[in-house]
Amino acid sequence: MAKRVAVLLAGCGVFDGSEIHEVSAVLVHLSRAGAQAEVYAPNIPQMHVVDHVKGQPTQEQRNVLVESARIARGNIKDLATLDVKGLDALIIPGGFGVAKNLSTWATQGKNCSISKEVEAVLRAFHAAHKPIGLCCISPVLAAKIFPGCEVTVGHDTECEQWPYAKTAEAMKELGCRHVNSQVTEAHVDARNRLVSTSAFMCNAPIHQVHDGIGSMVREVLRLA
Repeated sequence: MAKRVAVLLAGCGVFDGSEIHEVSAVLVHLSRAGAQAEVYAPNIPQMHVVDHVKGQPTQEQRNVLVESARIARGNIKDLATLDVKGLDALIIPGGFGVAKNLSTWATQGKNCSISKEVEAVLRAFHAAHKPIGLCCISPVLAAKIFPGCEVTVGHDTECEQWPYAKTAEAMKELGCRHVNSQVTEAHVDARNRLVSTSAFMCNAPIHQVHDGIGSMVREVLRLA
């Protein structure tokens, strides 16, 4: 039987939702592997709406589930309906929506809170020993919830290629082990069944980001 994988979205667009290229890569790699993706998002307001041309917040108000449905081509479910018993794995693509809509990492860093609904889903998969795949910024969710876990957001030394490397330091302060990796690689925490890849935390060509997400998807399905 095909593996059933929940894909959790946080809106539509890198600066206020899910990173669209990361979501697309996840769905393509799942499809190629013969897995069945089931897309979910919380039915909540976005923290704010960003004009992606100007890079500035607007006065608009949008809903995370409604916006996520754009990427899912309308085939999406309310996160409140997710039943871990019928699923084999969970994958959370990145994008600022993870840090703004699924958590408050964008404004509070390591002192953030995570949406109760999102935390409950993560804990349910973890308790069931089902793998969790994490792209880009989304490993911060695991760092906050599962002390002592191993994840990667790429490198821990900031430079032109790794402009968000300070995230790794904040995660270490939460008690997790950060593992430096290349953008095409995924890191597996076998004990916690977490698989992470840096994706657009790296200033890299888009095909390398796509390849790294493929590595993550393959490891998630191997563990499922």
